[in-house]
Amino acid sequence: MRQLVEFIYRGGDIDNRRVAPENAMLAGGRIHRLLQRRGGPDYHAEVPLSILIPCGNYALKIDGRADGIIKKSGQVVVDEIKGVYRDLRYIEEPEITHLSQARCYAYIYALKEGLSEIGLRITYCHIDTEECKYFHFNYSFQELELMFDELLAQYRKWADFSFSWREKRNSSIGSLSFPFPYRSGQQRLVKGVYNTIRNGKRLFLMAPTGVGKTLAVLYPAVHALGEGLAEKLFYLTAKNMTATAAEGALGELRAKGLKLKSVTLKAKEKTCLLSECSCNPEDCEYAKGHFDRVNDALYDFIKSEEQGDWERLREYAFERRLCPFEFALDLSLFSDLIIGDYNYAFDPEAKLKRFFGDGARGRWIFLIDEAHNLVERAREMYSAELYKDSFLSAKKILPKGYTGLRKSLTRLNASFLAMQKELGDFAKGPELEGLAEELQRAAGYLSDMLDDLRKAGKKPDNELLSFYFDICRFLDRWELQDGNYVNYFEETQDKRLKIKLFCVNPSKSLGMCLNMSVSSIFFSATLLPVSFYMKLLSGDSSDYTLYAPSPFDHRKRGIFLCTDVSSAFKRRGDSEYRRIAEYLIALVKGRKGNYMAFFPSYSFLNEVYERFRLIPGAEEVECLIQDRSMGEEERSLFLSNFYSGSAKHAFLLGFCVMGGIFSEGIDLRGDSLIGAAIVGTGFPQLSRERQILKDYFDSVPGEGFDYAYRFPGMNKVLQAAGRVIRTEEDRGIVALLDERFQGAEYRALFPREWKNIKYLNPKNAACGFAGFWEDDSAFG
Repeated sequence: MRQLVEFIYRGGDIDNRRVAPENAMLAGGRIHRLLQRRGGPDYHAEVPLSILIPCGNYALKIDGRADGIIKKSGQVVVDEIKGVYRDLRYIEEPEITHLSQARCYAYIYALKEGLSEIGLRITYCHIDTEECKYFHFNYSFQELELMFDELLAQYRKWADFSFSWREKRNSSIGSLSFPFPYRSGQQRLVKGVYNTIRNGKRLFLMAPTGVGKTLAVLYPAVHALGEGLAEKLFYLTAKNMTATAAEGALGELRAKGLKLKSVTLKAKEKTCLLSECSCNPEDCEYAKGHFDRVNDALYDFIKSEEQGDWERLREYAFERRLCPFEFALDLSLFSDLIIGDYNYAFDPEAKLKRFFGDGARGRWIFLIDEAHNLVERAREMYSAELYKDSFLSAKKILPKGYTGLRKSLTRLNASFLAMQKELGDFAKGPELEGLAEELQRAAGYLSDMLDDLRKAGKKPDNELLSFYFDICRFLDRWELQDGNYVNYFEETQDKRLKIKLFCVNPSKSLGMCLNMSVSSIFFSATLLPVSFYMKLLSGDSSDYTLYAPSPFDHRKRGIFLCTDVSSAFKRRGDSEYRRIAEYLIALVKGRKGNYMAFFPSYSFLNEVYERFRLIPGAEEVECLIQDRSMGEEERSLFLSNFYSGSAKHAFLLGFCVMGGIFSEGIDLRGDSLIGAAIVGTGFPQLSRERQILKDYFDSVPGEGFDYAYRFPGMNKVLQAAGRVIRTEEDRGIVALLDERFQGAEYRALFPREWKNIKYLNPKNAACGFAGFWEDDSAFG
């Protein structure tokens, strides 16, 4: 009901000066429950309402939940509650969407109960003060029926189009065949994914590079869509590269006759038509009047276009004077497949409220690519932090006046100082109840101030706006926190005082999002051990698992373990760096071609590079160095050197950082990359947060170290190693440069296809690497 009303009756400008913290926090839910309890025995809370309207070949079902139905003295009143931070003095009348939503509920209830008239009450409640402002209305049934019929008349063309498109889409899916002959193991993946969706379960799927997992996941999901097992597919990614892979796979299916509407969502900053994002009608011509124009433009687009890729969306938005980001979000309502970042489904602030707001559950399928990345991304999404100096900075840029806000910020600053005096430079589990209450007050003051600025036509300071959103985020996570969080106070290395709500196990919060779908498929080339990812991503040990064997001849991949070097801190020094450099020169000189070496840090990389340059023969090797400040253009230039025929020398060696931009998500096939050296076990750097993780998961002896260090580290190792051997024709070497890889606890994490591992030392390294290329069995 809410979605329908907001879609039809929207209008006006995009204006980021109109902030709505109640959407960012769970405090609005608290206000609902509070007022519902206060309503007494005559107040009936959360009343489900639904209506089914025949529309020829289909029926339109509209449902929702009225906040309250008040029955007293023979009168019936529908109550619509809105928790706000705005000063209630500024709310002079209900918003049209709030009033229209309540009218619809009133119509359905009156129809069901046979009422000739019914009352409405729109209740605005200030979240901080709990003060309420009421707007009362009375309608006859005939008035409500007329309003409801008018609403349906405006929506009917959208519903008619959606029905006819679904018929056309499903017909094309029914005759859709897999676009290529199945690779080894690929058909097993297709069946596994389909059966998972059919059974309404979740699947953790590990498939090595080259299996064709993107198509093997998307194809059965599309068929499930056509069979009515779901309404929409969400292809969720961590990087643009995998989004491009999804678009490519969809293109292959379209070439076989598939009719499917899709949209690719990207960050607002990357799609804005202006040089700088400023989403208000004064700074952006596309924001001004956007909602007045968007519905006509949207209807024209969905009638004529199937693919909402970003080049076309930007072009169309420019033609129709629309914000391309907001237009893409609207287009998702009429798309069968939505491709976008994880945060569109899982992040409390960024998730698509159209589908995932208010705890909704839809018939969606989540296809979660490169799922190994979701653990750390989810920890970031559900954590929040605040710094003491942000309160002082905010005070300095406040407009004149606002004494209450200034005093609140002063009290918050004092709270940090008191914690430092009591707790020192670090403590877990500080008492934060008083701080949270003060932050609630500050958020209320800030909301009023921003509303004042908007009414006066003034643009708020960007730093102040970001500060406000930081407080809202912190308060939202404060409501979410439970036993899966560890909160801590610390003085950072740069002497800043910080409080963090640290989500160590995001499975509960992710699970609430996953429960909104009918099925979820987690897939990656590196999900080892799968129990680790199941525990932190879904928290459900009954989820399905599937491991696909590599389709490649294992003889074409040489796995070498160098046994007398290590990246361990106690071993670091000139002699260790020199030995690693000597292994690298032996690797590169084994055969002319392109190689990459992956290091645990930039400093370690530079130390080895300095020794490498001094080794005889190194002058024949062209070296490329990854820099921490690389932009997109520099990254592209770095990679362009690896494409066949691009290198200036016969030997090319890229010095890269493990877990960085070149260690996953890049596809260098054939001779573009014939060897990778992995220096070290990939352990995350020692830190207080890593120690918190270790302590938290140490309820099972030894598990803490695995969860904090070993498992995340080995994922980086496997991702870097996966840059080699991308097709059946490829041949290449993976050199593991750390003696710790000999341990059983590490070998247990090696992929099954890593067979015939050979051990090297300084004496036999050159012969060993060269011998791989001389062995005819490696060439098929």
